[in-house]
Order: sequence, then structure tokens, then C-alpha cells
Amino acid sequence: MVFHRQCLVVSPYPESIVRSIQATGDKPFVSDRIEGEPDWVICFGHQRIIREPELTLFKDRIVNLHISCLPWGRGTDPNLWAWVNGEPHGVTLHYVDAGIDTGDIIAQRLVDMDKSETLRSSYDKLQEAAVALFRDAWPALRNGRAPRTQQSGEGSSYRLRDRDRIALPQGWDTPVSQLRRPGHRRRDRTGAEGVQKRSPNPHSDADRI
Repeated sequence: MVFHRQCLVVSPYPESIVRSIQATGDKPFVSDRIEGEPDWVICFGHQRIIREPELTLFKDRIVNLHISCLPWGRGTDPNLWAWVNGEPHGVTLHYVDAGIDTGDIIAQRLVDMDKSETLRSSYDKLQEAAVALFRDAWPALRNGRAPRTQQSGEGSSYRLRDRDRIALPQGWDTPVSQLRRPGHRRRDRTGAEGVQKRSPNPHSDADRI
């Protein structure tokens, strides 16, 4: 017997996620908050921290798409900080826990970037990669066969106010070549591919460029 999952998509840009869920015969619905009794909750660009009682009510059934290679770039502006601090560019699908982007990793993928990128163009690449990552991971996740790996290493975390230290002369169209902070030593990216040994919308504060 085929069981169709009821899936709540919490996202300001849900269309691509909805299509991936529909492709497996499941039933998506969209909201800007967690509600109802879905089998799965999929967050993408969600701006609010998820707390109790939702964490207990939907234990191991809330997942998030984040446009960084976790544990690097937890919190806000992951694309910006990857460029500023020389951290790996990538996307991660992970379970949501009580921390901020600290949950176990389901799938992760590095994203190639060019030095001619702007914040906007690199953000668009990450958004596209995140959608593709979910599309590839969803069939196994919905059937309870997805791998699960605890995050390891110190990584990095950022808050919205940290961005105040960075000049963006052209806003989100600022070339990434202009983003290095004077006197700041960039992180060593050696071995970034093995961060976990596994495979911001310009208008969003939660997952902003």
C-alpha cells in the first residue's frame, strides 16, 4: 500500500518544494507558520525560530533547507559570510532541533562559485542548489531511509547585527571581490568537501544573502 504524506511547506518561496513533494504523490500545503497535523514540515527561508511545543509535537519530522555547508554559516546571512570569511559554499538539508541550524544533517552539497559573482548571483546559485538537494533527498526521507549525521566541528554562527560591520556599496549586487574585511584573516577552506563526510532570498532576514 502506498501512503501519501501530508507535508506542510513553510517558506516565502514554496513553489519548487511543492513540486518535488507532488512528484512522489504526496500532498503539500503551504503556510507561513507551523499549523495543522502534517506528517512532515519542510522549512525553506523561514524567518522564525521554531520552539516548543512544535519541536516535541513534530519530533524528527521538521526539516530545514539552509544555504550553507553546515556547521559553517549557521544563522543569518550565510552566503555573505562564506565570502567574507572564506568558508565553504554549499547547501544543507537538516533536522530542526532546539538550536539554530544545529540539527543532524540529512544531505549536504558543495556549490561551485566564481570569483566574478555578486552576492545576488551567488545567492541564486545556492537557492537553486538547495531545491535540487531537496528534490534528490525527499524520496528517501519520506520513506524513513535517509541517512542522518550529527554535525561535528566548531563551524561558525552569525547574527543579523553582524552584517553592520560589512560595507555593501551596491547592496546585494555588490561584487564578492569587494567583501573581504580589511585586516581580516580568511579561514582555511582546506578539506571543506569533508565537513560532514557526506555528500537568502534578498527579502528574507532569516536566510538572507
